[in-house]
Amino acid sequence: MSSSKRRRALTAALIGALPLTLLAAPAASAAGSHDRPIRLIGEQIVPNALQFQGTTVGGLSSIDFDPRTGGYAFICDDRSAINPARFYTAKFSLDAHHLGPVTFTGTKPLLRPDGTPYPPLAQNDPSAPQNEQTIDPEELRVDPWTGDYVWSQEGDRLAGSVIQPSIREATRDGHYVRDLPLPADEKMTADAGPRRNYVLEGLSFTGFGSLLASEVEAPLLQDGPPPTPTSGALSRITLQARTGQVLAQYAYPQEKLFATPVPADAFADTGVSSMLAVSQLDPTKFLMMERSFVTGVGNKVRVYEIDTSGATNVLNVNSLGSAKGIKPVTKKLIADLSDFGLPAVDNVEGMTWGPALPGGERSLVFVSDNNFSASQVTQVIALAVPSERL
Repeated sequence: MSSSKRRRALTAALIGALPLTLLAAPAASAAGSHDRPIRLIGEQIVPNALQFQGTTVGGLSSIDFDPRTGGYAFICDDRSAINPARFYTAKFSLDAHHLGPVTFTGTKPLLRPDGTPYPPLAQNDPSAPQNEQTIDPEELRVDPWTGDYVWSQEGDRLAGSVIQPSIREATRDGHYVRDLPLPADEKMTADAGPRRNYVLEGLSFTGFGSLLASEVEAPLLQDGPPPTPTSGALSRITLQARTGQVLAQYAYPQEKLFATPVPADAFADTGVSSMLAVSQLDPTKFLMMERSFVTGVGNKVRVYEIDTSGATNVLNVNSLGSAKGIKPVTKKLIADLSDFGLPAVDNVEGMTWGPALPGGERSLVFVSDNNFSASQVTQVIALAVPSERL
């Protein structure tokens, strides 16, 4: 049997078992599960406007640990305005008490099916196929089976045309492999689908790579308004097979805005900017990062552990805002980055598990998107998470 046939057979077997077993039972908790706190290991700042291999480093909106190299992969959310849309690889030392400086090791452009870079928005051809149009990259994960990169992008709502969001696969040198299908409700139409700039940000493999979970940053238009200082909202998590089949959706309860902007009518937003499987053993548990910015107050970044078991499958629910009897996923706060004594918390958008640490701790690594702004920073932050806390 060829390797590709073996992969397809394993995928089919795992997916076939889902309705009966959900793949795994929750791991047992250790005694004294809340005795040890989550703690800060360290922080590193990447120099602003760092030049690397002919590109400007910035806009790093995701990070993922690559077990093949012991390094990390970052996606850049530059829409080919500064340099062609791209990803970076980097290395840094990380142990129980120290986070070392970030050293970039490579960068490649993400390529269209014809092998050319994606165009900037000013040169976008709205009549071209969607997989050839301008992209807005947000999250990148290393495929645990192939080592390829699977990445999400938000698309755009433009006057007279739409660039649809997508989840795509690329080789390790950036060449296009395929688009994965999205559920129908994540397609942009005139009065439904994702809001502009609030689309696919969270992305994570689970079930030993047989499953892919994704999250829209904010509620779909048909699901109700986004969070406000007085009320939260419901967004959607999608679970699909690595082969593309969409299996389920779950309602995710987003927190209300943590503060009122100053002045009260100034800009403020919040949403899910990253998601991460707690363990490949259990496809029902994830970490969800809610990243918020409030004018006059600043940023708040909180990480929640969620459990989809027992939640309603809302794949065929047209509107979360009007549906009755929906049970969302359950969630609990794991970490608020403002609690760790950092000099500042910037626009943190990406997270990944790093190497295991001694004494039953796991390293959790974050990166911030500086929006290519001189007033913001690219932070890499590492926390130590006792395994019994999850």
